[in-house]
Amino acid sequence: MNLEPLSLLVTHDGRSSRSATTCAYKCGNACFHEAPNTSAGEYFGDIVASISRRGLLRGGAAVVLATGAGAALAACGDDEPAHALSGTGAGFTAVPPNTRDALVVPDGYRQSVVIRWGDPVLPGAPAFDFGAQSAAAQATQFGYNNDFQGLLPIEGQRDSYLLVVNHEYTTEPHMFTGYAPDAPTPEQFAICLAAHGLSVVEVKGESGSGRLTPIPGRYNRRVTGTTEFTLTGPAAGSALLRTSADPSGTKVLGTLNNCSGGLTPWGTVLSGEENFNQYFAGVLADPVAQDRGRRYGLGHPGAGQGEMPRHWERFDKRFDVAAEPNESNRFGYVVELDPWDPSSTPIKHTALGRFKHESANIYVTSDGTVVAYSGDDERFEYMYKFVSAKKIEQGATAAARRRNMTILDEGTLYVAKLTGDHAEQIDGAGKVPSDKGFTGKGQWIPILQTGADGKGASLVQGLSAEEVAVFTRLAGDAVGATKMDRPEDFEPNPKTGKVYVALTNNSNRGTAGKAAADEANPRNQNKNGQILEIVDDHKGTTFTWSLLLVCGDPAAADTYFAGFDKTKVSPISCPDNLAFDPHGNLWIATDGNALKSNDGLFSVVLEGERRGETKQFLTVPKGAETCGPVVSEQRVMVCVQHPGEVDGASADKPASHWPDGGASQPRPAVVAVWKDQGGSIGV
Repeated sequence: MNLEPLSLLVTHDGRSSRSATTCAYKCGNACFHEAPNTSAGEYFGDIVASISRRGLLRGGAAVVLATGAGAALAACGDDEPAHALSGTGAGFTAVPPNTRDALVVPDGYRQSVVIRWGDPVLPGAPAFDFGAQSAAAQATQFGYNNDFQGLLPIEGQRDSYLLVVNHEYTTEPHMFTGYAPDAPTPEQFAICLAAHGLSVVEVKGESGSGRLTPIPGRYNRRVTGTTEFTLTGPAAGSALLRTSADPSGTKVLGTLNNCSGGLTPWGTVLSGEENFNQYFAGVLADPVAQDRGRRYGLGHPGAGQGEMPRHWERFDKRFDVAAEPNESNRFGYVVELDPWDPSSTPIKHTALGRFKHESANIYVTSDGTVVAYSGDDERFEYMYKFVSAKKIEQGATAAARRRNMTILDEGTLYVAKLTGDHAEQIDGAGKVPSDKGFTGKGQWIPILQTGADGKGASLVQGLSAEEVAVFTRLAGDAVGATKMDRPEDFEPNPKTGKVYVALTNNSNRGTAGKAAADEANPRNQNKNGQILEIVDDHKGTTFTWSLLLVCGDPAAADTYFAGFDKTKVSPISCPDNLAFDPHGNLWIATDGNALKSNDGLFSVVLEGERRGETKQFLTVPKGAETCGPVVSEQRVMVCVQHPGEVDGASADKPASHWPDGGASQPRPAVVAVWKDQGGSIGV
């Protein structure tokens, strides 16, 4: 295989523009409840000792692929990275902020929908009928709320690709007319379970444009909430993962809340299970399990009070933690899918830890070491990386590929601790330090080592290897990892090797009893987020960092655009997904714009005198989120998630008619944008 690169918006307390419905169904109202991380950071050792006394804790190459959230990277050379041409690829007229019910692109560009919720994926799939949905049909159709997307060229077929897409969550009030939130039907439950997971769809390009058309190809596949997965790594077979349906603790039905992801050099797809807690109701009876569950926002008294609105536990006891206390421990992992083999069993990698994975994205060092970066998307959570013990094996043979697919099961998991260079100058107001930049150093602290036999060794006192793999947040607490402002997408730059992190927001930063601002998170009650830039010793334990952007209104004193003239940039709020174009520019998709305009996609120049120049390339329809950007020479692709999800709207009262217009219901969809008359994007 030869793969080539390729609501009215209602502001909640001045935070983000997400509607109440989006907050409830996307993340279980996470931002409106106490953050699960109540640790005291580096002083948490006393807490661990206390928990231990209660018996809770036991001792114990590569190819570059076009991808919606990042790329599998072959190192350019760790010591002397290549540099991009300054600003090449950012030559378009910025789209102004707006609240239109449309996908708005720059002058001189065209767009088309690639695939939308309900469109056929598998042979024999029926045409979508909003008023007559069924679980059997949905299992053969494109799922709901597309997030990550990756585009993989098919060898030997001109302009032919596999499009692989995550389906993060379902929003039942927008999927069914007459929906009764307190009385969902068994069929509605089954439809929504089938609308989760991933889709693999063959798409065909056309000469002279960036349009892509789905075709009924032999690779087409739907992965749903009932597809069987295999658990690997140090937690596989653990008593912590055994259930009545799976006493072996090695097989799981389904994947849930798949947010962002990435592509590997060996041609597979990585997908992050994020807000999995919100699917589980009930109270864990055992106080030890309650303590563990509380750290993940589930299974304790008070959980389920408005956070979990689906009531799936009524139809399948595995979603009732009182009946199946370990089922929730089987979600929250990095998932790996082989899109080239529709009969393959996807994998959940416990060696990469369990938390609210936004994604996992790979960098390959010059000696073939594979490094996977991942953020834990919740307020005051941590940043992680996994460094493989194996080296990537070159070649396209089936044997080499099989061996490469085990790389993420042997190596060391680290969590990040950051320090700032100007601690005395940080007061929570976002003022730029005296040397005109936010900078500092960092350390990767090892917490789990997994051997060739899949067995783990804990590197955290008081925690077993299985506990670090399943309750990874506790390990981060114990070693004093730095609490971040919702670390979401985590992407290495294929041109320079620098690593970028989208820190979306954190309205609780600096409030009573919460962690105060620090240099990497410099604003209290941070509603607009920031972008962190890391120069990492990829397979080592040290790094330096700086803030590339401190997002928000450029006219506000608490914003920063890498020193670039703020009168010449677009307003940007709530960065979420990241990608790179072929020139090395960063592209940012936003989620929850707190500046009272629609979310969008932005380019940021990273090198030269225009470093920090930020321009809006497109905006998505009202109520929607921008996800999974793919940026190549020929086209820009985005996933438009939850269009029309504004306060007061529902399927009975739609607030959007995108993408089909007229009186149609809004449908999440993948969109391609290209330059009119052909030519390179942004050139």
